[in-house]
Amino acid sequence: MSLSHFLKASRRGLTLTANRFCPSLVSSSYSTAPVSNDEDSLSFNDMVLKFSEKATKIVVDKLQQQDNKVPMSDRKNFIEGVLQLILPCNHVLHVSFPIHREDGTMEIIKAWRAQHSQHRTPCKGGIRFSDEVTEDEVKALATLMTFKCAMVDVPFGGAKGGIKINPRKYSVKELERITRRFTMELAKKGFIGPGLDVPAPDMGTGEREMSWIADTYAMTHGYGDINAHACVTGKPIPQGGIHGRTSATGRGVFHSIKSFLDSEEYCSKIGLSTGIEGKTFIIQGFGNVGLHSMRYLTRFGGKCIGVMEYNGSIYNADGIDPKQLEDYKESNNGSIIGYPGAEQTDENLLTAQCDILVPAAGEQQITAAVAKKMKAKVIAEGANGPTTIAAEKILHEKNILVIPDMFCNAGGVTVSYFEWLKNLNHVSFGRLTWKYEEESNTHLLQSVEKSLEHKFGQKIPIKPTPDFQDHIAGASEKDIVHSGLQYTMERSARQIMRAVREYDLGLDLRTAAYVCALEKIYTVYREAGITFS
Repeated sequence: MSLSHFLKASRRGLTLTANRFCPSLVSSSYSTAPVSNDEDSLSFNDMVLKFSEKATKIVVDKLQQQDNKVPMSDRKNFIEGVLQLILPCNHVLHVSFPIHREDGTMEIIKAWRAQHSQHRTPCKGGIRFSDEVTEDEVKALATLMTFKCAMVDVPFGGAKGGIKINPRKYSVKELERITRRFTMELAKKGFIGPGLDVPAPDMGTGEREMSWIADTYAMTHGYGDINAHACVTGKPIPQGGIHGRTSATGRGVFHSIKSFLDSEEYCSKIGLSTGIEGKTFIIQGFGNVGLHSMRYLTRFGGKCIGVMEYNGSIYNADGIDPKQLEDYKESNNGSIIGYPGAEQTDENLLTAQCDILVPAAGEQQITAAVAKKMKAKVIAEGANGPTTIAAEKILHEKNILVIPDMFCNAGGVTVSYFEWLKNLNHVSFGRLTWKYEEESNTHLLQSVEKSLEHKFGQKIPIKPTPDFQDHIAGASEKDIVHSGLQYTMERSARQIMRAVREYDLGLDLRTAAYVCALEKIYTVYREAGITFS
């Protein structure tokens, strides 16, 4: 399909199917929506689009130099047109359905699933349970997922789902009914399937909800499909889950921080010594992401001095132990308030003195007013969209390094990709090589021992070091997952650094990440057959 054909059809209000990579390309309706002039009060979706639009303006010149298949006289218009069709959300499903509560009442449940892009299939994105879910939020998160997947070279389009409930107010049986019913609604509309759309855990959901989704799909729409359980990731291990998935997002946050704090160039810009050792940090949101970020940062020498939660904050300048806090929260009805290893504080810890701040709660938490008071040197966005456009401008002026969400918290989707591959291959990572690697390492030690005996005429025992002894048996699935995640995050960090240098972006890592993602997505569209005519 030519770009001119697409644009003409869009003006007529038609929906076209270009090819199997980018079905249902629709006109860029987002550009006509009213947008507030106050960048601190933009809707979440408008905020994400504004961030991405900034990057499209920057990347056009480079793409003009690279794409010589289009006549120079029309090249700029063509490239801008392709970039324009990348930005809007392709499909949004809004469903409402009734459930009977255990008290005998009936309630109408509202839910959404947005598919931002099918430039790669399947689409990928979590499902969250929150009474604050809106269509705008789901569209914004789906858009972020497209760029996030591209940034870390995961071949998925972006998607996101949400059910407008507070899971704390529902029994387990009620949550199961809601989850299974939503799964059926998704299946009826073609919004779930191993090759169509693959959900995952998000805020308010976990392994339990993913197992309900997998079971419902496998017993209904996916019955008889050997790949049915690949319809969702984040499952329990016995249901096809993967070791390392639970901690993946937090571990990715750690690797993203480490990549930039290991760089003398970036540490000198923000006035920090290199490395995580000895750095103080504060966590906002002690959920899955916050907990595991805290664990890995502490393990590598960082010191957590504060934790913020929805119902209060705690602080201890001498450090907070992540395991002790986790145990206390589990024994205290899910609350950290009253933890004996720290004092409760009314201070807004987002503005407290620390080296690293990890916002791992909701979106748009760091506003311009908050940014003006912030003292952290590094902000690592464990949550999606925690920083507004106005706030980020202030943070750049204050020489604060913001590691953007679309890279920083991409560990979850990276390991979800590994789980999806495991489900399609029907074999655990490491199973086919574990014994061979063990025997190879044993033979290596024996060979060295014999060589020394031949050289010196006496037997010299070779004893492996404790570290080598741990690895002599070969890599487990968890080892392979952790290795793949680390490689992905470190490689993506280098790509962002190259983009920063190439476009002279200073500390603007977000624009650099969007530029990297846009270049990759543009290449996919061009290779899919969109031409000029």
